Amino acid sequence: MNSRKSVPGISAARAWLPALVLSFVVSLAIVAPFFWLGNATGHDFQYHAESWLDAAGQWKEGILYPRWMQWADYGYGEPRFIFYPPLSWMLGAALGLVSPWNHVPIVFIMLVQTFAGVSAFALARRVLTKRAALVCAVCYAANPYALLNVYMRSDFAELLADAFFPLLFLLALQLCALLEDSASPQFRQRSWRWTAACFAAVLAAIWLANAPAGVIASYSVAAVFGCAALLRKSWQPLVRGAAGLLLGFGLTAFYLLPAAYEQRWVNIAQALSTGLLPAENFLYTEINNPEHTIFNWMASSLAVLMIALAGLAAIAAGRGEDAERASPDRKMGRDIWRMLLLLVALATLLMVRLSSPLWALLPKLRFVQFPWRWMSLLAVAYAVFLGCAIARRRWGWLWAVVLAVFISSAAVGLVRTGWWDTEDIPLLQQAIANGQGFDGTDEYDPAGDDHTNIPTKSPEVQVMDTDTMQGPNKKPAVRVERWSPEEKIVSVSAPQPFFLGLRLLNYPAWRVELNEAAVTPRGGEDYNQMIVAVPVGDSRIRVRFLRTWDRWAGGTVSLGCALILILAGLAARMRKGTEGHPAT
Repeated sequence: MNSRKSVPGISAARAWLPALVLSFVVSLAIVAPFFWLGNATGHDFQYHAESWLDAAGQWKEGILYPRWMQWADYGYGEPRFIFYPPLSWMLGAALGLVSPWNHVPIVFIMLVQTFAGVSAFALARRVLTKRAALVCAVCYAANPYALLNVYMRSDFAELLADAFFPLLFLLALQLCALLEDSASPQFRQRSWRWTAACFAAVLAAIWLANAPAGVIASYSVAAVFGCAALLRKSWQPLVRGAAGLLLGFGLTAFYLLPAAYEQRWVNIAQALSTGLLPAENFLYTEINNPEHTIFNWMASSLAVLMIALAGLAAIAAGRGEDAERASPDRKMGRDIWRMLLLLVALATLLMVRLSSPLWALLPKLRFVQFPWRWMSLLAVAYAVFLGCAIARRRWGWLWAVVLAVFISSAAVGLVRTGWWDTEDIPLLQQAIANGQGFDGTDEYDPAGDDHTNIPTKSPEVQVMDTDTMQGPNKKPAVRVERWSPEEKIVSVSAPQPFFLGLRLLNYPAWRVELNEAAVTPRGGEDYNQMIVAVPVGDSRIRVRFLRTWDRWAGGTVSLGCALILILAGLAARMRKGTEGHPAT
């Protein structure tokens, strides 16, 4: 009689397939209104669409990692790609190359929310039953904060970052030895380094998707490591957590170091202008802006309901049999329950005005801007606790009904309140095609410039002192040889000295050469346009966007950390092979 042996890879795929299918169905339901209403054009929609289009255009010119955004400020440009993390605008640009641009938001949301559900399943299957883990995947993929981002905010970068949060906390719990296999002597001796490397990679992905989410993630896992050290009465969670954090920051150095260093070259303080301050965005805060206040109340109401549901579900999970079944050791299950409760408490605290001193004291926390952004952290515990409560034999159906009413009501309300349009992306495409470009971003405007004075339509080059050049023999001949996002070449034949203005803003990374000799351009009176003094005769002006020392240093650090990650993976694979083939 032949016995059937299951192939491990196929068995593993079958275990994950229900979570993948459910998450895909949920993501499809989320974008369903897009099919008849158009795109949800929330607060940040145009910003992200601009980045996608500009990045895709630069890829076609052979610039794989853009730094200078060509079409911002109506063609004068801005260094947006230095300061804004790359994962979201690269994903959007890639999707735009393989699908119609108006469909990119739909495909983006579906991909990210499907991944978010699978990510939540990866965490929940380690601490809950399989049924509860599937419910958790659904709850996280359709959590209210994700719906707020999709329908009202259109913050695609934060949506992408939040999809990694469950994986981050799964790996953090493993590093703290709070899961069954990570508490074993084998893990302590051999595997924690590989887990730290995986943790670093996920943390880096969050930072490279959205900087505010990176700040939230970093402080959150630091709290987890600290709490675990107290529970275990050991320094190990802190040491391992610090190793993972340092490696994670090292992996992102190619982005973080230039973004931190070059802040002095832009008007970064505008990121905390009126309406964007934490003090103006605590739960139920009112300011002298009705539209801002209405949105804040909507976000606040969702946050309060999430907190209430997470708290009640945590009580049910703590008392129910699922808390015991989470692990053969009840103590271990209780520790995980406490950690998730810690996330709820931390998120709740930092959303209310009581936490104002923390927002003022903790480094970079104020750049999260909106305290209600901590719903991204709250959503992880919310989904796990609800998955546990709904999967219970007693009263699980009631939890399911309550959640269904909450989610459907929130979705309908947000869909009706949001802005819907199909013309935003085509208009941006047209603005690029006709050489006009679009408005820039306040905080990325080069220092000393006022981009509100920039004309909406300008030639690539223009003679600035035309009043002194009367007559046919006095006008210079100007020819543009090359005009790409990172290089401009202009040839000039001048019968007399003059000033040539370029459609470009001054920024320290630009190197200006006149006849192969470096020169310092001057700025304009109304805005900091690049203006070059041209002598009599034939001249050639070349302007290049250089790789400054901070970018070289950041790239070197990231490369070194990536090598450490690869070596850790190879070492883990070799150990696995050695264990799988013992000596005879």
